[in-house]
Amino acid sequence: MSVVLVTGGAGGIGSEISVYFARRGYDVAIQYNSGRERAEQLATEIRSTFKVMAVAVGADFEDEKSVCDMFEEVVKTLGAPDVVVNNAGISEQRLFTDVTPQEWQRMVNVNMSAAFYICQCAAPYMIKKQKGAIVNVSSMWGISGASCEVAYSATKAGIIGMTKALARELGPSGIRVNCVAPGVIETKMNAVHSAETMKELAEETPLCRIGKPEEVAAAVYFLASEEASFITGQTLCVDGGFLNK
Repeated sequence: MSVVLVTGGAGGIGSEISVYFARRGYDVAIQYNSGRERAEQLATEIRSTFKVMAVAVGADFEDEKSVCDMFEEVVKTLGAPDVVVNNAGISEQRLFTDVTPQEWQRMVNVNMSAAFYICQCAAPYMIKKQKGAIVNVSSMWGISGASCEVAYSATKAGIIGMTKALARELGPSGIRVNCVAPGVIETKMNAVHSAETMKELAEETPLCRIGKPEEVAAAVYFLASEEASFITGQTLCVDGGFLNK
């Protein structure tokens, strides 16, 4: 049985990723920070519906030791992950000049450093098997940048750079590393926008609508699957053509 670790695995996009892999026979580790009840409920639903193993595992992504302890808990409970999906992330909209050092550091820790540490934890197991897939979730703003989201854009750009470098370093060991860059998706993170703003964003998108979490999940699964066995170091935009205008 294959194992997948999904960070932020009970959130808007993360829950769809967790279910997508479970539906295809994967045992699933659902990482959470503060949403323990939601993660445990999702794990219960997955076990009941898909007859696979599913566990909720907690980690504070501002604490390196907590991240590594979480990974080892997954290994002890389900086995070493065959697929790692670094999906967890936070965002903050404010003027660049108003971002405090503490807010900047938190953004870096959660959006980028935690993914780095998880990849460090996963790599020895994957190298030993000469096989594995890592899919990092960035954002279209990591490619183009977004006004009033400088810290978020910078960390998401960092994820893309890490993906490309890791793909080169781990490729000889049979490990593929790719990235998905979602556009505007129907999630709690985007619920901060007004209905008018969301309507405008939809109109700016060539496909004339907002994306769905399950569409991001499908892209993540594809890049982790054998169907993408000759794809590594790539960033796949799931943005309805937003950046291709």
